[in-house]
Amino acid sequence: MLLNFFEGLRKAGVPVSIQELLTLLAALERHLAFADIDDFYLLARTCMVKDERYYDRFDRAFALYFKELESLDQFLELLIPEDWLREEFRKNLTDEEKAQIETLGGLEKLIETFKQRLAEQQAKHKGGSKWVGTGGSSPFGNAGFHPEGIRVGGESEQKRAAKVWEQREYRNLDDSVELGTRNIKVALRRLRQFARSGADEELDLDDTINATAKNAGLLDLKMVPERHNAVKVLIFFDVGGSMDSHVRTCEELFSAVRTEFKHLEYYYFHNMLYDYVWRDSAMRHQQRINTWELLHTYGSDYKVIVVGDASMSPFEITTPGGSVDYFNEEPGMVWMTRLTDTYEKLVWLNPVKQNFWEYTASIRMINQLVDNRMYPLTLAGLEDAVRYLGR
Repeated sequence: MLLNFFEGLRKAGVPVSIQELLTLLAALERHLAFADIDDFYLLARTCMVKDERYYDRFDRAFALYFKELESLDQFLELLIPEDWLREEFRKNLTDEEKAQIETLGGLEKLIETFKQRLAEQQAKHKGGSKWVGTGGSSPFGNAGFHPEGIRVGGESEQKRAAKVWEQREYRNLDDSVELGTRNIKVALRRLRQFARSGADEELDLDDTINATAKNAGLLDLKMVPERHNAVKVLIFFDVGGSMDSHVRTCEELFSAVRTEFKHLEYYYFHNMLYDYVWRDSAMRHQQRINTWELLHTYGSDYKVIVVGDASMSPFEITTPGGSVDYFNEEPGMVWMTRLTDTYEKLVWLNPVKQNFWEYTASIRMINQLVDNRMYPLTLAGLEDAVRYLGR
């Protein structure tokens, strides 16, 4: 079995050799991982991957080969029968019926009602307006319609869920992705030219030759400042959920910034910046980085770029506990304000087409929080953002 896995890694572009495979087999013989897919994943990645740039390729190869062994989308804390959440038909609602569906009156009421439904429900429901199920107009379940609710299972369609009741798996961006166009790199280079500094350390060969000739052959050295890139960039990437459809574009941007900037720090978040971020999506629960400490680690001279679609429930921005992943003690707007207060040069790059922004409340709210410094993740938008950062 591991031979096929080994070949799968090589096909995915992970540079593995027989030595790494033998190391993994030796570790398994010592029972460093046994009967646990998560333990095996960490052990295999440790043995087979020698450079973190290949983590994303490893994850994709691992998921492709072992996907039939165990699903990672298990529900947290409460066991909900899978057949309750399997979509079998969808109730088509008219515009008038949709307009009659009311919200439950806030996030706390929504969560309280959800807990009551779970405690009372005894069977599968579909096409209804009350219980956890599929289709219909219930605020709990998936594949239906409701202005705000808790999505359980299924796929995000309306992009309106206030909470998502499942374990969500995110992945890192692959910085080795080749850009579809070199113009992104050209746009980023415009930012570098605003921060060139150095000392008189570099020989100006042409001027030295001319000066020596004019000096009757006596050597006359001419020096010029050594030019190097001094700009510092701090970039945050939104990953998972609705951002999955924008992975390719974000990977192109990530690949470009890794190439163009010597002083670069990057972190991941989901939907909204809260009290922690992470560097490795596979270890985001174990290796969290405190946002408050991060703000005190990187100086105010850093240029900050936030990349995300800003498409979420407004609760994530305005309400404690509004995060779809956990109970955040402070709303996202508090952390966003701290970020903008710390870094004067900050922009938000949004992969959603700009003509759709006005139809999403959360996009309008975040654009206001960043003082209208949200730019579309297009070449023109990137050039405008770089122009602002370079002022």
